[in-house]
Amino acid sequence: MKKIIRTLGIAILGGAIALAGYKTLIEKPQVIVEKAVEPTMQTVKASYTPTVINSTSTPTDFTEAAGKTVHAVVHVKNTSIRTQQNPLAELFYGRGSGTRKFEQIGTGSGVIISPDGYIVTNNHVIEGASDIEITLNNQKKLKATLIGADKSNDIALLKVEADFELPNIPFGNSDNIKVGEWVLAVGNPYNLTSTVTAGIVSAKGRDLDGNTNIDSFIQTDAAVNPGNSGGALVNTRGELIGINTAISSRTGSFIGYSFAVPSNIAKKVVDDLLEFGTVQEALIGISYDDTEDGVEVTTVTENGGAEKAGIKKGDIITKINNVKISKFSDLKGQLTARRPGDKVIVTVVRDGNELEKLVVLSKKDFVSVGSLGIIIKDLSKSDLKKNKLNSGAKITENVNPFLKRLGVDKGFIITRINESEVKDAKDAKRKLLESSSLILEGINLKGEKVRYGLK
Repeated sequence: MKKIIRTLGIAILGGAIALAGYKTLIEKPQVIVEKAVEPTMQTVKASYTPTVINSTSTPTDFTEAAGKTVHAVVHVKNTSIRTQQNPLAELFYGRGSGTRKFEQIGTGSGVIISPDGYIVTNNHVIEGASDIEITLNNQKKLKATLIGADKSNDIALLKVEADFELPNIPFGNSDNIKVGEWVLAVGNPYNLTSTVTAGIVSAKGRDLDGNTNIDSFIQTDAAVNPGNSGGALVNTRGELIGINTAISSRTGSFIGYSFAVPSNIAKKVVDDLLEFGTVQEALIGISYDDTEDGVEVTTVTENGGAEKAGIKKGDIITKINNVKISKFSDLKGQLTARRPGDKVIVTVVRDGNELEKLVVLSKKDFVSVGSLGIIIKDLSKSDLKKNKLNSGAKITENVNPFLKRLGVDKGFIITRINESEVKDAKDAKRKLLESSSLILEGINLKGEKVRYGLK
């Protein structure tokens, strides 16, 4: 029995070995491949069709404008004599011992506007200078002469003599510039000559807080720093559209905003200085108040251009020669760029209706002397004839109680100041501010000739 079981076990083991050898050596193994099927994406049909812009425009190129401008912008060096007082030296060593004079150097920029050497710059760049030297872009130095200056608009005109034609920049029309338009500022910041920066026009007709004179700056974000004053602001055609004048900064360096006197104002000032030696201020003949829609007329000056043209109290001025007027600084800019006698078309809104009025601008014939509390005006022809005078000025407003007690009040005619004849209101203001002590001569309200000594 044991033999039978052993024989059977050997037979089963042999069969298993034989089957395993067959599977391994002879029969090919079957490979099952599972195919991965990507799931179908759920799609939604949209109505959006992307827009393809086939633009043929090229990037703005500043090289032409920079090339036209850089040679016509000069470095301006001014030398002034300053006096320093030392009270202790005066006390211990006698009168005059504490006085010391020294030279003070200032720098800025200027723009050549004619081939024969006229240069426009800022008044504050050369104010008080005893010597002015300009340096061309080729480093040639020339002495400059001051032709005239206007402090209120911060513009000065210089002249240099050269034996060759100087590169120059043509004036552009600053009324035509648009917010967002590319501009270049060219000047000499920190004595780095021939520096060009680019930006855009950020705003027009900008009125700066604390500025009592210019009320119509061009604002730009082109980098302007100390030394750029008097330099050029030009458009991409290389036309002069402004004179760089001021920056808004707490540090004294550029922080993103700079301001320029519009070229139309600068050109008018230059023309006046050349023709008259002083700036001719033009008035429309109104008092005003800003509104949301424009400038509202609050009073109309008697016999002024506005009254003669039919403008009335309550009218809202919206345009001057089709230039939009949103606030008084816009109106002031238009008037500053014009002369007495010029004609302008004034668009006003009255009772919801738009009207156009042709206004002849009049001459500003009054000035304010704030330190004395008076306003003085040129004498009219009837005043001159009545008092048998050739010149003089009349006080039209007075809030000074001391002058009132003397009888120098509204209606008083000033004929002479410190023994010098008074030509007009501007001349009277200049003479009144020149000295702390005054000898004032004139005609009082009774028609009497009087003379006062004032300290």
